[in-house]
Amino acid sequence: MSAGTVAIAVADDIGSCMWDMYEIAIPCSVFGLPQPDLADPWYDLRLCSVRTETAPSAQGFSLRTRYGIEDLVTADTVIVAAVPDSVVHGEPMSPELIEALRAAADAGARMVSLCCGAFALAEAGLLDGRRATAHWMHTAALAERYPAVRVDDSVLYVDECDVLTSAGMSAALDLCLHIVRCDLGAHVANQLARRMVVPAHRAGGQAQFIDLSVPVTDDDNLGPVLQWAVENLDQPLTVDDLARRARMSIRTFHRRLRAVTGTTPLKWLLGRRIAHAQALLETTSLPIEKISERSGLGTATNLRRHFAAQVGVSPTDYRRAFETSALPAATQAS
Repeated sequence: MSAGTVAIAVADDIGSCMWDMYEIAIPCSVFGLPQPDLADPWYDLRLCSVRTETAPSAQGFSLRTRYGIEDLVTADTVIVAAVPDSVVHGEPMSPELIEALRAAADAGARMVSLCCGAFALAEAGLLDGRRATAHWMHTAALAERYPAVRVDDSVLYVDECDVLTSAGMSAALDLCLHIVRCDLGAHVANQLARRMVVPAHRAGGQAQFIDLSVPVTDDDNLGPVLQWAVENLDQPLTVDDLARRARMSIRTFHRRLRAVTGTTPLKWLLGRRIAHAQALLETTSLPIEKISERSGLGTATNLRRHFAAQVGVSPTDYRRAFETSALPAATQAS
């Protein structure tokens, strides 16, 4: 098995956001540090930019690269680790970068995006007709701008053989370790994960990280009743109860709630119950049975079924991922 050359595409004004540097550092840490006891040779890493130095960031630093954009085209694997935040909001990307990405793909390179780097691959036409992902906060924009892309906001990463995309932030590490696993085997990937003090594979997808809080609404009748429902989730609430409290007919309540949240009252109520269960799993040591009661889901079996369907992992796996080392004594009481 051969590791090959990995080229990271560096946008001209990358670094304007500190998260950009985090997302570049992840593949640098995985592919740029030789591990001769695990595999020799290791990857040959290149940071490639249209210019040899990026524009200074708001924090006063710039990124100097040794390789130019032409070196991107000859790599075995090309990674777009980040794009400027302005690109996500509609600003055009460097045409030189887009042409280099197309040339690299035509030359047979494996194309990879981390987080919002998917916007660059999509702009180059490399995601057309393919399943892809990005940070859940930006998948809607990605889908709207590039309708030919089959955007999936529920997963940590997508492997389409020659084109791979990851969700945001630390999901980039999940994908990078997956690439090592594909190239050099499970043992190497598992040992590397141990050295980086991270799981070799995380359960579930990014659905477990999506914000399920109460939506902001200017509706004077709807806002208070939604807040009341959230405060009384341990009660057997029905759509009739909510509509009556809002002083609306069920049909009117259904229509106005859908206009605000984009979903039905029953789905909204279930989402709030799951969100409350998430909060209890994160901040308390209550048993699953007690959490199911407090979130209004009844039995532990019911909680597990709905939780896995909506969040993508079991309550136990979710608690394991988010648990704190020390919980207040009051939270441990039944």
